[in-house]
Amino acid sequence: MINRDPRALTIVKIIGLLIWMIITLFPLYWIALTSFKPASQIAEYPVRYWPREFSLENYMSLFQKSQFGTYLLNSIIVSSAAATVATLIALLSAYVLARFSFRGKGTIMMAFLVTQMIPAFIALGPLYQMFTGLGLVDNRFGLVLVYVAITILFSTIMLRGFFDNVPDSLEEAAMVDGCSRFTALWRVLVPVMTPGIVATFIFNFVNSWNELFLAVTLINSDSNKTIPTALNGFISSFNIEWGPMSAAAVLTILPTMVMFAFASRWIVAGLTAGATKG
Repeated sequence: MINRDPRALTIVKIIGLLIWMIITLFPLYWIALTSFKPASQIAEYPVRYWPREFSLENYMSLFQKSQFGTYLLNSIIVSSAAATVATLIALLSAYVLARFSFRGKGTIMMAFLVTQMIPAFIALGPLYQMFTGLGLVDNRFGLVLVYVAITILFSTIMLRGFFDNVPDSLEEAAMVDGCSRFTALWRVLVPVMTPGIVATFIFNFVNSWNELFLAVTLINSDSNKTIPTALNGFISSFNIEWGPMSAAAVLTILPTMVMFAFASRWIVAGLTAGATKG
């Protein structure tokens, strides 16, 4: 038999993790580095992995030559509204699917899963025609409705798994003490399910924050554009503005990084709870 040295295995694992971390973080490092390079140094050769001088001209031009502040505000409004509404609706629908038995429940769950396999662009034509008739094209409220419709199904599936991990006895005890079913849900189950709700909200927020295809199709005016459409605008047929685009990418990544940093405890707890049952 081959004797395996535990220390050697540990060293191999550490080296493997370091290589994986470098491969994962290097693109982020390069984007951040490019955002601080003057325009004259971005395309210089040989490539420098540390600039001769740091400059904020890309960030300044980002706000001076474009409406990036407006794009940022639009993304915050649309993503926050869509994530909040989708999470609330999914919370109620997941509660029904987890706590009640009725004919066709299995079919509904299967339909929820099947719809996640259908590309969104298939429904783009009918969706655009419907939104045109309703006057919701080039409208942030219309974009919120689309994002809610996209995220609500998978959010329901996620929260249903969290409800399955909460004992029925908690809810029954609250109802014995005089709470209605709705009151027991909000006063007893929701506090217990805070990690799952936070994880679902962040999932919805990030999906809405990063979505490009529908935003480009449904939004036309600069006053209503979101950040992904702004990043897409830096790419033309003959040129790519690497400096401002890198600066915009850094500012786009920061909100989600801050959100994950502050909510990491709830995210880990929520995902762990949703992955097990019993």
